[in-house]
Amino acid sequence: MRKVNFKFRFRTGFTLIEILVYIAILGILMTVIFSFLIWANSTNIKAKVMRETLEDASRTMEFMVREIKAAKSIYTPTTDSDQLSLETTKYLSNGEATTYIDFFLCGSQICLKKESEAPLALTKENVQVNNLVFTQISTGEIPSVQIELGVNYKSPSNKPEYRAIVNLTSTASLRAY
Repeated sequence: MRKVNFKFRFRTGFTLIEILVYIAILGILMTVIFSFLIWANSTNIKAKVMRETLEDASRTMEFMVREIKAAKSIYTPTTDSDQLSLETTKYLSNGEATTYIDFFLCGSQICLKKESEAPLALTKENVQVNNLVFTQISTGEIPSVQIELGVNYKSPSNKPEYRAIVNLTSTASLRAY
């Protein structure tokens, strides 16, 4: 009986089909990873824009409400207006003095002007005010002011992740001394 000797030859390396399958799988994985990174970046930008717009509008609104509450009187507006003027008390070392504060739109920002000082922008440059209305409300003896504030983000491009609009309304009354 004759002995049959089988020799198996193992090939080393990859076939062209195997390489093409690996490249296709790698391409799909890279596409999924890059799509996720682009989506995550876009979501992060949108959250940042919304947060900056809301924080700026809230900070400005809180500042105006605090000044209204500390004022002695409101001498404008008599009707709806985009300017508010307050009579305040300034405490000096030799006593008290009456001063005036004005809130108004200067360009696309809300400005504060104290008597004999240059106007100071309250809102940041990356947001623009699209609505500012002060309405005096009669609630008896203590005057109140309703503030309507609309702010949107100044978009460097027309991309949707750079769009944010915040509308706030608040009412403040003078403190009864």
